[in-house]
Amino acid sequence: MIVLAGVVLGGSYGAWLAKKREGTRADMAQYAAGFGIAFGLLGLFLTIILERMA
Repeated sequence: MIVLAGVVLGGSYGAWLAKKREGTRADMAQYAAGFGIAFGLLGLFLTIILERMA
């Protein structure tokens, strides 16, 4: 669940950031993909850490 939330939040943040910087739709898609992947990986590591601690 944390991974999916990270992907969604990262994608939303990336698209918002590109729009704020007056980017095109392609820029928004690229930022959304990049931030979605990055936040998803952070969520994956957080999930692994939490499972190991439990």
